[in-house]
Amino acid sequence: MIHSIWWSLPLTLLVFYGARKLAVRFPTPLLNPLLVSMAILIPFLLLTGIPYEHYFQGSKVLNDLLQPAVVALAFPLYEQLHQIRARWKSIITICFIGSLVAMITGTSIALMMGAPVQIAASILPKSVTTPIAMAVGGSIGGIPAISALCVIYVGILGAVLGHTLLNIMRIKTRASRGLAIGSAAHALGTARCVEMDFQEGAFSSLALVICGIITSLLAPFLLPAIVSIFG
Repeated sequence: MIHSIWWSLPLTLLVFYGARKLAVRFPTPLLNPLLVSMAILIPFLLLTGIPYEHYFQGSKVLNDLLQPAVVALAFPLYEQLHQIRARWKSIITICFIGSLVAMITGTSIALMMGAPVQIAASILPKSVTTPIAMAVGGSIGGIPAISALCVIYVGILGAVLGHTLLNIMRIKTRASRGLAIGSAAHALGTARCVEMDFQEGAFSSLALVICGIITSLLAPFLLPAIVSIFG
Protein backbone atom coordinates (compact mmCIF):
# COMPACT_ATOMS: atom_id res chain seq x y z
CA MET A 1 0.00 0.00 0.00
CA ILE A 2 1.29 3.46 -0.90
CA HIS A 3 0.43 5.75 2.03
CA SER A 4 1.42 9.11 0.57
CA ILE A 5 -0.95 10.81 -1.85
CA TRP A 6 1.54 13.17 -3.50
CA TRP A 7 2.01 10.76 -6.43
CA SER A 8 -1.66 10.74 -7.46
CA LEU A 9 -1.75 14.00 -9.41
CA PRO A 10 1.54 13.61 -11.34
CA LEU A 11 0.66 9.98 -12.16
CA THR A 12 -2.72 11.01 -13.57
CA LEU A 13 -1.20 13.82 -15.64
CA LEU A 14 1.59 11.57 -16.92
CA VAL A 15 -0.82 8.81 -17.96
CA PHE A 16 -3.17 11.26 -19.67
CA TYR A 17 -0.33 13.05 -21.45
CA GLY A 18 0.96 9.70 -22.69
CA ALA A 19 -2.53 8.73 -23.83
CA ARG A 20 -2.84 12.02 -25.72
CA LYS A 21 0.48 11.44 -27.48
CA LEU A 22 -0.66 7.93 -28.39
CA ALA A 23 -3.95 9.27 -29.79
CA VAL A 24 -2.08 11.80 -31.93
CA ARG A 25 0.35 9.17 -33.17
CA PHE A 26 -2.40 6.66 -33.97
CA PRO A 27 -5.61 8.59 -34.73
CA THR A 28 -8.30 6.01 -34.00
CA PRO A 29 -11.44 6.44 -31.83
CA LEU A 30 -10.47 3.40 -29.75
CA LEU A 31 -7.43 5.29 -28.44
CA ASN A 32 -9.52 8.02 -26.83
CA PRO A 33 -7.24 9.55 -24.13
CA LEU A 34 -9.87 9.22 -21.39
CA LEU A 35 -10.54 5.58 -22.25
CA VAL A 36 -6.82 4.73 -22.39
CA SER A 37 -6.19 6.55 -19.10
CA MET A 38 -8.95 4.59 -17.38
CA ALA A 39 -7.64 1.33 -18.85
CA ILE A 40 -4.28 2.05 -17.21
CA LEU A 41 -5.25 3.66 -13.90
CA ILE A 42 -8.07 1.30 -12.86
CA PRO A 43 -5.97 -1.90 -13.12
CA PHE A 44 -3.12 -0.06 -11.39
CA LEU A 45 -5.33 0.76 -8.39
CA LEU A 46 -6.73 -2.78 -8.27
CA LEU A 47 -3.31 -4.44 -8.48
CA THR A 48 -1.72 -2.19 -5.85
CA GLY A 49 -4.73 -2.33 -3.52
CA ILE A 50 -4.96 1.46 -3.32
CA PRO A 51 -8.50 2.62 -2.42
CA TYR A 52 -10.10 4.94 -4.93
CA GLU A 53 -10.80 7.49 -2.16
CA HIS A 54 -7.08 7.59 -1.40
CA TYR A 55 -6.21 8.13 -5.05
CA PHE A 56 -8.93 10.75 -5.53
CA GLN A 57 -7.75 12.79 -2.56
CA GLY A 58 -4.39 13.36 -4.19
CA SER A 59 -5.82 14.43 -7.56
CA LYS A 60 -8.87 16.30 -6.30
CA VAL A 61 -7.64 19.50 -7.92
CA LEU A 62 -8.46 18.03 -11.34
CA ASN A 63 -12.04 17.44 -10.24
CA ASP A 64 -12.23 21.02 -8.95
CA LEU A 65 -11.21 22.27 -12.40
CA LEU A 66 -14.13 20.50 -14.08
CA GLN A 67 -16.65 23.28 -13.46
CA PRO A 68 -14.41 26.09 -14.78
CA ALA A 69 -13.66 23.91 -17.82
CA VAL A 70 -17.38 23.53 -18.56
CA VAL A 71 -17.90 27.28 -18.14
CA ALA A 72 -15.06 27.88 -20.61
CA LEU A 73 -17.19 26.19 -23.26
CA ALA A 74 -19.27 29.38 -23.31
CA PHE A 75 -16.58 31.09 -25.40
CA PRO A 76 -17.14 29.02 -28.57
CA LEU A 77 -20.86 29.58 -28.03
CA TYR A 78 -20.27 33.32 -28.13
CA GLU A 79 -18.27 32.95 -31.33
CA GLN A 80 -21.23 31.19 -32.99
CA LEU A 81 -23.92 33.44 -31.53
CA HIS A 82 -25.05 34.73 -34.93
CA GLN A 83 -25.77 31.19 -36.17
CA ILE A 84 -27.50 30.25 -32.93
CA ARG A 85 -29.84 33.21 -33.21
CA ALA A 86 -30.70 32.32 -36.79
CA ARG A 87 -31.41 28.65 -35.95
CA TRP A 88 -32.73 28.76 -32.39
CA LYS A 89 -36.07 27.07 -33.20
CA SER A 90 -34.38 24.14 -34.88
CA ILE A 91 -31.81 23.88 -32.09
CA ILE A 92 -34.46 23.76 -29.35
CA THR A 93 -36.47 21.17 -31.28
CA ILE A 94 -33.46 18.94 -31.87
CA CYS A 95 -32.37 19.11 -28.24
CA PHE A 96 -35.91 18.43 -27.02
CA ILE A 97 -36.24 15.33 -29.22
CA GLY A 98 -32.71 14.20 -28.31
CA SER A 99 -33.44 14.52 -24.60
CA LEU A 100 -36.69 12.57 -24.88
CA VAL A 101 -35.06 9.77 -26.87
CA ALA A 102 -32.14 9.54 -24.43
CA MET A 103 -34.43 9.33 -21.40
CA ILE A 104 -37.03 7.00 -22.88
CA THR A 105 -34.72 4.44 -24.50
CA GLY A 106 -32.42 3.69 -21.59
CA THR A 107 -35.18 3.64 -18.99
CA SER A 108 -37.52 1.52 -21.12
CA ILE A 109 -34.85 -1.06 -21.95
CA ALA A 110 -33.89 -1.33 -18.27
CA LEU A 111 -37.52 -1.93 -17.23
CA MET A 112 -38.13 -4.45 -20.02
CA MET A 113 -35.06 -6.39 -18.88
CA GLY A 114 -36.48 -6.61 -15.36
CA ALA A 115 -34.58 -3.83 -13.61
CA PRO A 116 -36.29 -2.29 -10.56
CA VAL A 117 -37.68 1.22 -10.82
CA GLN A 118 -34.82 2.58 -8.70
CA ILE A 119 -32.24 1.41 -11.25
CA ALA A 120 -34.34 2.65 -14.16
CA ALA A 121 -34.56 6.06 -12.48
CA SER A 122 -30.78 6.06 -12.09
CA ILE A 123 -30.33 5.34 -15.81
CA LEU A 124 -32.84 7.94 -17.04
CA PRO A 125 -30.49 11.02 -16.90
CA LYS A 126 -27.54 9.18 -18.48
CA SER A 127 -27.04 11.63 -21.35
CA VAL A 128 -26.52 14.84 -19.37
CA THR A 129 -23.42 16.02 -17.55
CA THR A 130 -22.56 14.33 -14.24
CA PRO A 131 -23.66 16.98 -11.66
CA ILE A 132 -27.08 17.34 -13.32
CA ALA A 133 -27.48 13.57 -13.75
CA MET A 134 -26.73 12.89 -10.09
CA ALA A 135 -29.16 15.57 -8.94
CA VAL A 136 -31.92 14.42 -11.30
CA GLY A 137 -31.37 10.73 -10.53
CA GLY A 138 -31.55 11.35 -6.79
CA SER A 139 -34.65 13.54 -7.05
CA ILE A 140 -36.68 10.89 -8.91
CA GLY A 141 -35.76 8.01 -6.62
CA GLY A 142 -32.59 6.77 -8.31
CA ILE A 143 -29.09 6.20 -6.97
CA PRO A 144 -26.80 9.16 -7.79
CA ALA A 145 -23.66 7.01 -7.90
CA ILE A 146 -25.21 4.74 -10.55
CA SER A 147 -26.34 7.79 -12.50
CA ALA A 148 -22.77 9.08 -12.50
CA LEU A 149 -21.47 5.70 -13.69
CA CYS A 150 -23.99 5.63 -16.55
CA VAL A 151 -23.00 9.17 -17.56
CA ILE A 152 -19.32 8.20 -17.76
CA TYR A 153 -20.10 5.04 -19.75
CA VAL A 154 -22.35 6.87 -22.24
CA GLY A 155 -19.85 9.73 -22.56
CA ILE A 156 -16.99 7.39 -23.39
CA LEU A 157 -19.11 5.54 -25.97
CA GLY A 158 -20.09 8.85 -27.58
CA ALA A 159 -16.53 10.16 -27.61
CA VAL A 160 -15.13 6.92 -29.05
CA LEU A 161 -17.85 5.90 -31.52
CA GLY A 162 -19.96 9.01 -32.08
CA HIS A 163 -18.07 10.51 -35.00
CA THR A 164 -17.64 7.12 -36.64
CA LEU A 165 -21.39 6.60 -36.55
CA LEU A 166 -22.04 10.09 -37.94
CA ASN A 167 -19.57 9.43 -40.75
CA ILE A 168 -21.32 6.16 -41.61
CA MET A 169 -24.63 8.04 -41.73
CA ARG A 170 -22.96 10.68 -43.93
CA ILE A 171 -23.88 13.54 -41.62
CA LYS A 172 -21.32 16.22 -42.42
CA THR A 173 -22.89 19.52 -41.29
CA ARG A 174 -20.85 20.76 -38.33
CA ALA A 175 -23.86 22.10 -36.46
CA SER A 176 -25.76 18.82 -36.85
CA ARG A 177 -22.81 16.73 -35.72
CA GLY A 178 -22.25 18.94 -32.69
CA LEU A 179 -25.88 18.92 -31.62
CA ALA A 180 -26.08 15.14 -32.01
CA ILE A 181 -22.96 14.46 -29.95
CA GLY A 182 -23.81 17.04 -27.29
CA SER A 183 -27.34 15.67 -26.89
CA ALA A 184 -26.17 12.07 -26.48
CA ALA A 185 -22.71 12.22 -24.95
CA HIS A 186 -22.65 15.43 -22.84
CA ALA A 187 -19.26 16.85 -21.74
CA LEU A 188 -17.06 13.95 -22.85
CA GLY A 189 -18.53 13.99 -26.32
CA THR A 190 -18.26 17.78 -26.39
CA ALA A 191 -14.57 17.60 -25.54
CA ARG A 192 -14.08 15.30 -28.52
CA CYS A 193 -16.05 17.70 -30.75
CA VAL A 194 -13.84 20.61 -29.66
CA GLU A 195 -10.80 18.60 -30.74
CA MET A 196 -12.36 17.87 -34.12
CA ASP A 197 -13.77 21.29 -35.06
CA PHE A 198 -14.34 24.64 -33.35
CA GLN A 199 -17.88 25.12 -34.67
CA GLU A 200 -18.84 21.54 -33.92
CA GLY A 201 -17.67 22.00 -30.36
CA ALA A 202 -19.74 25.17 -29.97
CA PHE A 203 -22.98 23.47 -31.00
CA SER A 204 -22.16 20.42 -28.88
CA SER A 205 -21.66 22.57 -25.79
CA LEU A 206 -24.94 24.35 -26.56
CA ALA A 207 -26.76 21.01 -26.77
CA LEU A 208 -25.12 19.93 -23.51
CA VAL A 209 -26.60 22.92 -21.68
CA ILE A 210 -30.06 22.82 -23.27
CA CYS A 211 -30.45 19.05 -22.83
CA GLY A 212 -29.44 19.37 -19.18
CA ILE A 213 -32.24 21.90 -18.60
CA ILE A 214 -34.82 19.87 -20.54
CA THR A 215 -33.92 16.66 -18.69
CA SER A 216 -34.16 18.38 -15.31
CA LEU A 217 -37.63 19.71 -16.13
CA LEU A 218 -39.12 16.60 -17.78
CA ALA A 219 -37.61 13.72 -15.77
CA PRO A 220 -40.05 13.87 -12.80
CA PHE A 221 -43.03 13.67 -15.19
CA LEU A 222 -41.56 11.28 -17.73
CA LEU A 223 -40.44 8.52 -15.35
CA PRO A 224 -43.93 7.66 -14.02
CA ALA A 225 -45.24 7.54 -17.61
CA ILE A 226 -42.48 5.15 -18.70
CA VAL A 227 -42.97 2.97 -15.62
CA SER A 228 -46.72 2.76 -16.26
CA ILE A 229 -46.05 1.48 -19.80
CA PHE A 230 -43.02 -0.78 -19.34
CA GLY A 231 -42.96 -1.40 -15.58
